[in-house]
Amino acid sequence: MIKKISMVKLLINLPFLLILASNLLSLHMIHGQTQDSCGSNSILGNLSGQIFFDTSSLNCFPVWSSENFVLRYAQAGPSLWSFVLSAPNSNSYVGMGFSPDGAMVGSSAVVGWVASDGSANMRKYFLGGQTPSQVLVDQGDLQIIGNTSSVISDSSRIYMAFQLAIDQPRRQLVYSVGDNSNLPPNTPSFRLTKHRTQMAISLNYASAQGSRIKAPYSNLKRAHGILNMIGWGILIPTGAIVARYLKHLDPLWFYAHTGIQSLGFILGFSGVIAGLVLEDRLDANVNKHKGLGITILAFGCLQVLALLARPTIDAKTRKYWNWYHYSVGRLMILFAIVNIFYGIHLAKAGSSWNAGYGVVLGILFTTVLILEIKLLKKK
Repeated sequence: MIKKISMVKLLINLPFLLILASNLLSLHMIHGQTQDSCGSNSILGNLSGQIFFDTSSLNCFPVWSSENFVLRYAQAGPSLWSFVLSAPNSNSYVGMGFSPDGAMVGSSAVVGWVASDGSANMRKYFLGGQTPSQVLVDQGDLQIIGNTSSVISDSSRIYMAFQLAIDQPRRQLVYSVGDNSNLPPNTPSFRLTKHRTQMAISLNYASAQGSRIKAPYSNLKRAHGILNMIGWGILIPTGAIVARYLKHLDPLWFYAHTGIQSLGFILGFSGVIAGLVLEDRLDANVNKHKGLGITILAFGCLQVLALLARPTIDAKTRKYWNWYHYSVGRLMILFAIVNIFYGIHLAKAGSSWNAGYGVVLGILFTTVLILEIKLLKKK
């Protein structure tokens, strides 16, 4: 009897099991189409008719795991090197640059893409600066062997194959992915739009091992972000909360308020100085971010001056001073929050920074909400 019931349940659930198995198989197939690894060199065998040089003995290195970039390479002869870069086809370009110092600016790069009409393209560029006008097509010191170059789109991936006439390629390699919200380069200018993200590695060609190169001034960037976030974005709002809701703890609230705000101003001021130094060294175009930062600093300076010119509590001008002090402080906090998120966006720092600061703001907002309700009940 038990066996019959089990068989009936199996038959009833069979269609659902088949659907589940079909979905799992589909997911596996999709995953297999979009992934590549150094353990799957047979993939290049399927493209042998479209890659115009021998790929049987290429070294392999996963140069950019988060973007699933895989580089295969080998010395094909005296002063001749073969390269195949594999990357997901994101309907934009993929780029590989050979850098003298690990930076993108100053590199000579090979860039490939597949246009919307299915035509494959590859060009070389000299990355003379950070603006599109400074990225020069058909320039640079790379000698690409033209009749062996190809760009292939296969199974949701793009393969950029080329050979260089060179004794020894540069070890510092930079990689980039175009923003798929922009069209790929097209005729006649082949202008390259700003990349979505980038990275750099130092590759040992003999051992097929490499290490990631930190972005220039990465420690200074991190210091700039942390100082501004803690100073303007956390301490200043905390000091304002103390001033509004803890006045019954007189005079403790006043000393706590001035102490927290002073520390926030010092950290924020240091963060702005770090940002100005960073802009000068990187020659970055961050005018909006810089303008907001200087405005926030100016508001902070006005608040310091307001403290020095603070009238007595019974003075006739006290209500005007209070209005000024509250208004400038709230504007400063609002601008600081906006500029912190904008700075995270400019730095491409990732969702963890957004989430972390968002959690802190959530805690501050919840605290304000609770204290404001209590304050209204007392009234």
